[in-house]
Amino acid sequence: MRSFAPAAAALVALAVPAVAQPPASGTWIIDPGHSAARFSVKHMMVSTVRGTLGRVTGTIEYDGKSVESIKADVTIDLSAINTENESRDKDLRSNNFFDIAKYPTVKFRSTRVHADGQGKFKMVGDLTMHGVTKEVTLDVEGPSPAVRQAPDIRVGASATAKIDRREWGLLYNHAVELTPIVADEIQIQIDVEATKRG
Repeated sequence: MRSFAPAAAALVALAVPAVAQPPASGTWIIDPGHSAARFSVKHMMVSTVRGTLGRVTGTIEYDGKSVESIKADVTIDLSAINTENESRDKDLRSNNFFDIAKYPTVKFRSTRVHADGQGKFKMVGDLTMHGVTKEVTLDVEGPSPAVRQAPDIRVGASATAKIDRREWGLLYNHAVELTPIVADEIQIQIDVEATKRG
């Protein structure tokens, strides 16, 4: 019985990630299996349609000390856009909206960051979508404390923003004078988990 206790403790130590710690400096790789990009938009101004975009990939640079040092380069694949409605998803992929045959991805590259309270910061950068690049500001919560799970260290953050689709040339239904089918304002949420070897 006495010999069982140390063995059990060793198994638990192997199974449970190490205690959280401050994120380390260097280049972090976005883990697409634990990251997601979501959006929501009003339909007929009476209900909210929610959906997910596709695979999220990219890198994040961080000096491990100041959020102002953070730099993000993110790519989101649009081919797997999903609103739980096959007909609508096909329309979103068509040239009525994203026209993914020409513009298969959305890209965001940060240009500057500044703190915005404890555990929060604003990230300003260029959002390229539908062949148009415009500056946007992301409200970010994070980075989380890092967790070591051999052979990697993991850290996370969540970002939100509101954009006007018209600024990126997504003009479907815009000329209609009656109640629009799709609102102009789109809310975006990006949840990222990133890893580095440590």
